[in-house]
Amino acid sequence: MGKVMLPKNFKSKYPHKFTKGADKYLCGKRILPKPITGKETVEELIDSTFLAYNSARLNEACRLFSEKMLGPKVTVGMSLAGALTPAGMGASVVIPLIKAGFVDWIVATGANLYHDMHHALNFPLYKGSAQINDRDLRKLGVVRIYDILLDYNTVLMATDLVLRQILRQSEFQKEMGTAELHHLLGKYCAEFEDELGLKDVSMLAAAYRAGVPCYTSSPGDSTIGMNIAGIEFEGSKLRVNPSTDVNETAALVLGAKRAGNKSAVVLVGGGSPKNFTLQTEPQIQEVLRIKEVGQDYFLQFTDARPDTGGLSGATPSEAVSWGKVDPNQLPDAVVCYLDSTVAMPIMTHYALSRVKPRKLKKLYFERERLVELSRREYLKHHKGND
Repeated sequence: MGKVMLPKNFKSKYPHKFTKGADKYLCGKRILPKPITGKETVEELIDSTFLAYNSARLNEACRLFSEKMLGPKVTVGMSLAGALTPAGMGASVVIPLIKAGFVDWIVATGANLYHDMHHALNFPLYKGSAQINDRDLRKLGVVRIYDILLDYNTVLMATDLVLRQILRQSEFQKEMGTAELHHLLGKYCAEFEDELGLKDVSMLAAAYRAGVPCYTSSPGDSTIGMNIAGIEFEGSKLRVNPSTDVNETAALVLGAKRAGNKSAVVLVGGGSPKNFTLQTEPQIQEVLRIKEVGQDYFLQFTDARPDTGGLSGATPSEAVSWGKVDPNQLPDAVVCYLDSTVAMPIMTHYALSRVKPRKLKKLYFERERLVELSRREYLKHHKGND
C-alpha cells in the first residue's frame, strides 16, 4: 500500500477567491457522534446523536423547552390538535407536564377533551390496525381512529350518557367560558378516578386538581358541544360564550408580561387550537391597543407544510408579521416537522429528567383578576366611539 500524505495546513490552488470570516458559521458542534451502545439514556441520545435535520430540531425543541421555557418566570401555554388523548398522550405526556408545573394553560380541540373522558370512566380503547375493513367495523359497532379501536355503544354512547347527566347539573345552568366548563367536567372526572381506583388517567382531572385552565377554540366542534346543543332542546340554560375565552386567554398572556415575566407557547399540531393560542398577542396589541412585542418563546410540532398558506404550517417568522412572536426572539423559536406522538414523549422525558418541578401557577383561579386588568386597558384606549 502506497504512502498517502495527509494535509496539515492545506492551501487551495483552485481559482476561487473567498473572503475571510467563515468561522462565524463553522463554529457549531462538530458532527462526529460516538457509536450507540444501547446503554445511553434518552436524554444522552438526544444530546449526542440528534445532530441534523429533524432530529436536530427535536434536540433544539427539548433544550428550548427545558432550558428557557421552564424558567420560574415563564408562563407556558400549550395547544393540542390531532387525536392525542385517544392515543394515550393525555396520560403519558400531558398529565406529567401538568403535575410538574410545566404547562400553565391549555387550548385543545373539543375532541381531545371528550375522548379524555373515556379514560376517566375506565372505558377501554384498543390498539388496532389501519388496514381493517371499515364496513365490517360499522356492522359490528366498532369505531376506528386510524389504528385505535373503540366500541360504539359501550364507549361512545355510554360516555355521552354520563356527559349529559353531568351537563344537566345545577352548576352548569348558566353562561360560561370553556375554562369553567372543562374545570367543572374535570371535577367529575377526578371523582370518577377516585371512585374507580384510577390514578393519573384523565387530563381533565389533572388540570382540575392543578388549577390549569383548559380552553377549546371551537366549542361546538366536538361531542361535548353536540351534547350541549342536544340538552338545549330540554330547556338547559347552559350557554358557552367564546368571547369569554378570547378575553381570558389574552389576559393570561398580558398578566404574565405585566408582571415582568415571559410567555411561551408549545404548539402540538396546528389548526384552530394553534391560532387561538397565538391570537392572544394580536388581541393584546390590535384590540386592547397595548404596546407589546409577541410571544417570547415559540415551539411547534407539526407535519404541515408552510407553502400551502395554511395556519397549521405557518412559521414563527410569518407570525412575527402579525405581532404574535417577538422578532428579537426568533432564535428561541423552533419548528419540528415530526409526528406529535413521536416528539412529545421524548420531549417530556427530556424535560422531566433535566428540570425540577415548578410551583403550580393555578391560573384558573386568576382569570377574573387578569380579565379585569384587560378590561381597564381596553376602556382606557377606546374612549368615545373608538
